[in-house]
Parts: sequence; C-alpha cells; structure tokens
Amino acid sequence: MSNEISFEKAFERLDEILQKMNEGKISLDNSLKLFEEANFLIKTCNKKLILAEQKIETLIKDRNSNLEIENEKPKTQDFEYSKDSIMDS
Repeated sequence: MSNEISFEKAFERLDEILQKMNEGKISLDNSLKLFEEANFLIKTCNKKLILAEQKIETLIKDRNSNLEIENEKPKTQDFEYSKDSIMDS
C-alpha cells in the first residue's frame, strides 16, 4: 500500500489549512507547522499536475506518432468525456 496522497486529498487538505490560517485563531508555532504542510502539499499537487499534463501531451499525437506542436508548445485539448465518442472509436 502506498503512502502517497491523492491529488484530491492533498487539495482538500490545502483548503482546510487555508481556512484555519485565515481564521487567525492559531498560534505562531501551529501556523508554521501548517505552512510547512501546505508547502509540501503544493509541491505534491504541482508534481501530479505536471505528470498528468505530460501524459495528456503523449496522448495527443498525430497518426505519425509525432507530438503536434502549436505556438512552440505541445498541442493540448480540453478533456471531454463522452461514452458515445469512445464507443465510436
């Protein structure tokens, strides 16, 4: 079993930390601990987003297996899920 936190759980925890810190009712020591935890969670979320972006870029290839380039960056598309479009493929 992996100890790695999911993106969703990390983001949810970040929201909880932000709410606690905005209340202004916590000690300086506790604020520093929460700030350190938030920093770790931000790095974790960022890493997961970068990996997801890389996977998406890999999936958006033309038929010659070349990554499509648009404005000197890999071409991306908004994710749209449709059961019908998957079945038609």
